Amino acid sequence: MIKDFILPDIGEGVVECELVEWLVAEGDTVVEDQPIADVMTDKALVQIPAPHAGKVTKLYYAKGDIAKVHAPLYAVELQDESGNEAPVAQAAAPEMQAAAPVVQAAVPVQAEPAGRQIEEFLLPDIGEGIVECELVEWLVAEGDTVVEDQPIADVMTDKALVQIPAIKAGKITKLYYRKGQLARVHEPLFAIEVEGTATAAVTEAQVQSPQTSNTQAPATPVPQGKALASPAVRRMARALDIDIAQVAGSGKHGRVYKEDIERHQAGAQAVPAKTAATQAPVAQPSVGGVADRVEPIRGVQAVMARMMTESVSTIPHFTYCEELDMTDLVALRESMKARYSSDELKLTMMPFFMKAMSLALKEFPVLNTQVNADCSELTYKASHNIGMAVDSKVGLLVPNVKNVQDKSILEIAAEITRLTQAARSGRVSPADLKEGTISISNIGALGGTVATPIINKPEVAIVALGKLQVLPRFNAKGEVEARKIMQVSWSGDHRVIDGGTIARFCNLWKHYLEQPQEMLLAMH
Repeated sequence: MIKDFILPDIGEGVVECELVEWLVAEGDTVVEDQPIADVMTDKALVQIPAPHAGKVTKLYYAKGDIAKVHAPLYAVELQDESGNEAPVAQAAAPEMQAAAPVVQAAVPVQAEPAGRQIEEFLLPDIGEGIVECELVEWLVAEGDTVVEDQPIADVMTDKALVQIPAIKAGKITKLYYRKGQLARVHEPLFAIEVEGTATAAVTEAQVQSPQTSNTQAPATPVPQGKALASPAVRRMARALDIDIAQVAGSGKHGRVYKEDIERHQAGAQAVPAKTAATQAPVAQPSVGGVADRVEPIRGVQAVMARMMTESVSTIPHFTYCEELDMTDLVALRESMKARYSSDELKLTMMPFFMKAMSLALKEFPVLNTQVNADCSELTYKASHNIGMAVDSKVGLLVPNVKNVQDKSILEIAAEITRLTQAARSGRVSPADLKEGTISISNIGALGGTVATPIINKPEVAIVALGKLQVLPRFNAKGEVEARKIMQVSWSGDHRVIDGGTIARFCNLWKHYLEQPQEMLLAMH
């Protein structure tokens, strides 16, 4: 049987990639998991493996072409378990032709029509080096009928929540994991009964209810308000003259499905029983009347536990604290905030901290280095990719602003706004979490003045910002003034940074922040 290999989702938001190199040729026989091609996404080289053994019959792209996600990458003649070619279903065509009158009549098909088959959806590579992920939430149930691109599951990788969509329409026949289990890349995530040509036509015809199947859609389409729903469900609502914003959705976050449209049309607003069944079970009381609760440490929490343990056990930390007078910078930011802030750009203090840090790194590049495992080599990073810790709904994430040395304060502010919004929703791109060179933790946003931050390995330094306080300080004349003061706490890798170096670096950073006009003059 000839089967097209559909290019899977390679990373969240990636819709195309460059075909860098074919590792096989047409006519080659391949085994399962054999590398087929190298493709390039946003700065990441990904190797595509074969999910099935067989003979490659067609390569759909030439080297250098742009390949589309969810489109065929190559065709393979499948082999059975004994290594023989799988038989091709020759009798399918007549049966498909016989089904045509049924399609035109829009009669529901009870028996399995020709061309229908069960396919396993293999969990694709979600990010470079990721081999497993946690099944956070199923967005469908076994027996559900889904449309192309409908969200099927939320999975958690190393610090990123990724939504897995359906690449084909059909009926879900099997979910291979339970909520909380670890799913393996390149192994089946779910099974789907894929509808052939005849069945797909029936499905489209049945979008209209029996009462309206012989009537035309209204001349003026009903406006479709804000609602979580797939394009196919929205088309169904328009065909039935229903405003989808008025439909009670039974899915996660109120997502509207085809069944919800049908219930709405019938006047039944009750949520299906299966939704209630997904509610969390009530903990059993202990002898004292209060139940203990045991939860597995997974997802971001597990990743953080592993990384922090490794950082503390392999890096000799030392902490250096300093006090910053932020009075002038706060005044400058306040004067600029009203003019430059928007939905896409929030002018906080963080862009100034990052730009001042980048300017100081030019003078002290050792703080923008990475050390190898046995501490025999030190790599000076050309880019200042400054990370910021964000307290998101899925745990602590540290996205970074790339190439701060080349960006203006407003450009940095726009990137910080984008990254903060993405991180707090738990859907930050894996690329935004990689390649950081130094980090800032704004613990003061939640309270607290002094901290001992743990270095984000393989970086060599991190700073924690304390809360901004109005405190009395002496001026140059010996008079007491109210000043805006912030405590900062640096942690350094004592294998490559000594106390004198971090003190001199911090003094320069402090100079730029306490006298922002000096920072502006140093920028180019």
